[in-house]
Amino acid sequence: MNPRITLAIIAAGMAGIIGIIAFSGSQLINDVTEEGLGTIPSSPITVIPLEPQLEKIQVLSVNEEEATIKITFKITNPNYKSALLHVVKYHLYADDKRIATEEIGDRAEGMVTGSNYFTILRDSPQILDDTIILKNMGGDPQFWSSLSAGNVKWRVDGELYFNLSSMTSGHENIVPFEFTY
Repeated sequence: MNPRITLAIIAAGMAGIIGIIAFSGSQLINDVTEEGLGTIPSSPITVIPLEPQLEKIQVLSVNEEEATIKITFKITNPNYKSALLHVVKYHLYADDKRIATEEIGDRAEGMVTGSNYFTILRDSPQILDDTIILKNMGGDPQFWSSLSAGNVKWRVDGELYFNLSSMTSGHENIVPFEFTY
């Protein structure tokens, strides 16, 4: 057989395989659901949101100049694939007054920087801690005395930014949350 004909048959076969994959999209390359690669799911593939929980807020120390507060989140992944949690952005409120805007992790900006993300495995929660240092500027002595006495009602709201470690479901997902403590 002529080598050119053999090469044409191989190229046509490769083009056909690439065409099938391209037109079937993530329905053929299913690496998100439990059925796995090569299976066509009966329903569209969906990404289940991560489940954040506020574990605790601790006032570690309070003096006349500053206060140190530790906040702990527990993040659970209900998806079959592991999730890449890029950042947790949140606002901390004490008695309905915003006292801090913080974030855990960071998001890559541009092509040069790398991302510092957390891998959240399925059914294996990740605990994330953050420490906030508040400076006493003297403008709210009532808040500072409530903080010293431990009589503060806390509220936290924010968003998680994540995506699955999947070649078919790589878009960014955002999960809003709000907790009281």
